[in-house]
Amino acid sequence: MTFDDYWHQALNHYQDAALLRARFPQLRTAQQLRELGDDRYLSTISQRVFRAGMRHSVVDSRWPAFEEQFWGFDPRACQLIDDGRFEQLMLNKALIRHWRKMKTVPINAQMVSDLSQEFGSFGEFIAQWPGDEIVGLWQLLKKRGAFLGGDGGARVLRMLGKDTFVLSNDVVRVLVNHAVVSAKPTGLRDLNRVQAFFNTLHDQSGLPLSAISTVLAMSIGP
Repeated sequence: MTFDDYWHQALNHYQDAALLRARFPQLRTAQQLRELGDDRYLSTISQRVFRAGMRHSVVDSRWPAFEEQFWGFDPRACQLIDDGRFEQLMLNKALIRHWRKMKTVPINAQMVSDLSQEFGSFGEFIAQWPGDEIVGLWQLLKKRGAFLGGDGGARVLRMLGKDTFVLSNDVVRVLVNHAVVSAKPTGLRDLNRVQAFFNTLHDQSGLPLSAISTVLAMSIGP
């Protein structure tokens, strides 16, 4: 099947092309990604970690308190958090008191700082990564960060406005139905097969990976 086939399947379910396009995720430009501060990257990464397995609205409502208690997510400060500070934070009822997730903050702060030093800023690192190799960025975030495995890397990139596809249940159904993979991909070989599939659809449509991902999901139906 071509991208047009998936597009028409989605239109059969939703009828209105404008409505379909309105569902496309909002993206930042490369320049906007470069201009985003390292603290905003660490904040978003941490917010995604806490969102995993929880209602997003609950996490988001608590996030101002996290911003205050974690010094605006300054990576330099957050790298230095020790167990004594974590014990204090665990007593703060304004926060979501999840010990393992809190412990990811200094680890991810170190990742942000290291890549920022290497590339000039973490935003530059994210901005320059090519979309046709986006699963490699997922893998790097998983390896060098904490709690960013599975869908974590893709989900945090989506929150940041970096173009990526996401392996939602509906997208995986499409991939399985059309024999791209036999199950939700986890290994690098299958992820590379999925990347190649999305690259082909991108070449056919000229649309961002995130928009293609949305069309595939919507081709399954409401």
